[in-house]
Amino acid sequence: MLLGIPYLEVAETVAVLCLCGVVAGFLAGLLGIGGGIIFVPCFTFVFTVFFNTPLDIAILIATGTSLLCMIPTSISAARSQHKKGNTDLEVIKSWSVAMLLGVVVGIMTSKFFGGAWLSILFGSLMILNALNTLFRAKAKPAFSKLPGPFGQRCIAFLIACFSSMLGIGGGTLTVPVLNACSVPPHKSIGTSSAVSLFVCVPGALLMIFTNLSNTPHAAPLGTFGLVNVLTAICVIPISYICAPLGVNIGKSIAPVTLKRVFAVALFIISVNMLYKGITHYTGMDGEQTRVSSVAFNTFSKV
Repeated sequence: MLLGIPYLEVAETVAVLCLCGVVAGFLAGLLGIGGGIIFVPCFTFVFTVFFNTPLDIAILIATGTSLLCMIPTSISAARSQHKKGNTDLEVIKSWSVAMLLGVVVGIMTSKFFGGAWLSILFGSLMILNALNTLFRAKAKPAFSKLPGPFGQRCIAFLIACFSSMLGIGGGTLTVPVLNACSVPPHKSIGTSSAVSLFVCVPGALLMIFTNLSNTPHAAPLGTFGLVNVLTAICVIPISYICAPLGVNIGKSIAPVTLKRVFAVALFIISVNMLYKGITHYTGMDGEQTRVSSVAFNTFSKV
């Protein structure tokens, strides 16, 4: 036993988190999505099944932990993309202040209202976005260029706000927005890697200094505020190493193919968000967590 947890379960938990880091780091470099679409669902599962954390608290901690884990991944991906000339620094400069403000508003909204209703809204909209990107990969962009300074700042604020609320980094929203404004796919992905830094760094800091109200005992071991540092220690090194691999592979993929791969990844996470939001309100999430826990424990004993 380690801290009251059987050694086998500890080993399996670490293995799942390490695999999470491999996949998330690779996708961050390949698609510029920051890794959060992998981190949040996986962390939520681990916290509820292994640590018996209530789902509403587990989702918040998974979000904060995801933002922390994406910092090194985003740094690694952003550096690699910048070296290859894929980062639009003028967009980053124009968006920076609005993104920081959006993160603050997003974190406060998430803490006050919770994320279930936002998951339903975001999942529904992004499913449509993913389908549009997938089936119109060869279509012309909706706009010939990015809007003016005020319009860009509004876009940056909304991207940072929603991204920080859901712990998914900025790439998931930045890439389709830039593509729609005639920014080439590789440039969109490179820029989105830098955008993720403006979401992850301030978002993680705010989550660390956010308390768990009256239920600190319900948080997994190693949790500070709404961030589980022990989980981050397992995931960060591997995801950091794997990000450049995704960048190198993405450079050799045709732009249309890259857009389609991004659309499929976006569709999967959007369906997951929509499903979790619906089951939260229908009361099915608690039963599913119990069944998953029983199934896993049964499997571990075989």
